[in-house]
Amino acid sequence: MNTTDRIAAETLYFEGNRRMAEGDAVTADVYFRDAIRRAPDFAEAHANLALLRERAGQTAEAEALYRRAIVLNPDHAQVHLNLGALLAGGKRFAEAEAAYRCALELDPHYPGAWSNLGVLLACIKREREAEECYRQALVFEPDHANARFNLAYLLLRQGRYREGWSCLEARDWYGVLAARFPCPRWQGERVAGKALLIGIEAGHGDMIQFCRYAAMVKEQGAARVDLVCHPALKTLFETLAGVDDVISLADELPARHWDFWVPALSLPFHCDTRVDTIPARLPYLSADPERMARWAPLLPTSGLRVGLVWKGNPRFENDADRSLPGLQTLAPLGTVAGVGFVSLQKGAGEEEAPAPGLAVTDLGSRIDDFADTAAIVAQLDLVICVDTAIAHLAGALGKPVWVLLPWFKTDWRWRAAGDASPWYPGVMRLFRQEAGDWAPVVERLADELAALSAQPRF
Repeated sequence: MNTTDRIAAETLYFEGNRRMAEGDAVTADVYFRDAIRRAPDFAEAHANLALLRERAGQTAEAEALYRRAIVLNPDHAQVHLNLGALLAGGKRFAEAEAAYRCALELDPHYPGAWSNLGVLLACIKREREAEECYRQALVFEPDHANARFNLAYLLLRQGRYREGWSCLEARDWYGVLAARFPCPRWQGERVAGKALLIGIEAGHGDMIQFCRYAAMVKEQGAARVDLVCHPALKTLFETLAGVDDVISLADELPARHWDFWVPALSLPFHCDTRVDTIPARLPYLSADPERMARWAPLLPTSGLRVGLVWKGNPRFENDADRSLPGLQTLAPLGTVAGVGFVSLQKGAGEEEAPAPGLAVTDLGSRIDDFADTAAIVAQLDLVICVDTAIAHLAGALGKPVWVLLPWFKTDWRWRAAGDASPWYPGVMRLFRQEAGDWAPVVERLADELAALSAQPRF
């Protein structure tokens, strides 16, 4: 390769970087490929093209490009890290660990590599080693937000709430809200006589779980507590004790004075929550009697009434593991006598009801918001669902709920083990998957449901 080709390749590479930084992936792809055509040994161009192909979902091509970049320049720690992340995403855990450790051999002080290795080890239940990795990352970069956030999930999963809540404050996804709210963020100051605005955060389930803290800050003397939530939660949250006004995110903020605003997931931190001090008085939400009356004629008229939800939001990062492949996975429940099943499934999977062998009253397609869902759930005997917002809704209503949990990336709020939740005591049972197989979980569900159905009902 002559000098002219090398200079041209470098010019194309830098232009590709500029286009990639601007978000123009298509044009950046063209520049990187042209750079490689002119300089086939250009490791950095291979690596950046690999990153683009990975983002485009072309993982096989991306892996080949990463590996070619490593052959051309084995001393680039970032490329080993990127390859490890791609392999981890495909659950090729041993290969991913090897790639991360290669990155750390090249740069032992690389906090991103320590954090990524920690995530991998936590995913495969090597939690002690994962914690060591996170803490090592924080030694080299005390303000490394990802490492601290990942450590938070590990600590909270283990019930180590004091440090866990503190580390969770490293999350940084509420900049848009901070710009919208006309008051400073609450840092734990005394709220007696103050007006507090609780800000929307994360998903519907998170808001249902943590809206309970409105009553707690009101009990601490707050003069006013308002809450911003997803539009589908507004009517339901108007039944929440301790809230003066519920504001939909779709609406303009009222012209009102607040002293502080606070993200919903920061409330346990500021309220110094421990496992034995979780505010778990149930129910803390309720169904509207008029809505209950409207839904009542559509419910099964005899037997045990059981609601079903088998899929979560497909945009959730771990949805492929937490959701069932389909309603058909629950078909063994159809062999249990004396049970009338009701589909509460909304959105993805809604069209699967009913399924062969599992007669289901399909109400999901008729539901408008969570107040409707609450009106149905309040009239059921039991809800069986995957880890999604309905689990929190049933728990908040004080309704018995059985939650199916995945082996891979079990969410921190369900702890590392056990079949009960301190967030919903006495009403929630956890059915944990082992080794990624739902069949034994559903078999156990069928046995437990048969035993429940056989019990005398008054």
